[in-house]
Amino acid sequence: MTLALLLSSICVVLPAIAHADDSHKGWWRDSWRDPYWEQPCEVKLESKPGEFKREIKCKNGRGATWRGEWKDEFWDGPCKVRLEASRETFKEEVKCDRR
Repeated sequence: MTLALLLSSICVVLPAIAHADDSHKGWWRDSWRDPYWEQPCEVKLESKPGEFKREIKCKNGRGATWRGEWKDEFWDGPCKVRLEASRETFKEEVKCDRR
């Protein structure tokens, strides 16, 4: 009896865990915008099919988790990633090839 109960609970819990695990992987499928405040910074997220953009603005650099001014570009698999930082702004842009 306890073995049957254990097996049935595993059958219910495992698919829920697997589904929750995949929930963050679909940002490239839909178009959406999500502006919000992460005090004291303003965060803007935007997604289109094959693209993702994030921009963080911190007035006078207060609350910024990055330092300095820099730019970087690299490939992450089929996606080109661009990063740009200044004292008040951090921008991340990801564009993926559709295959």
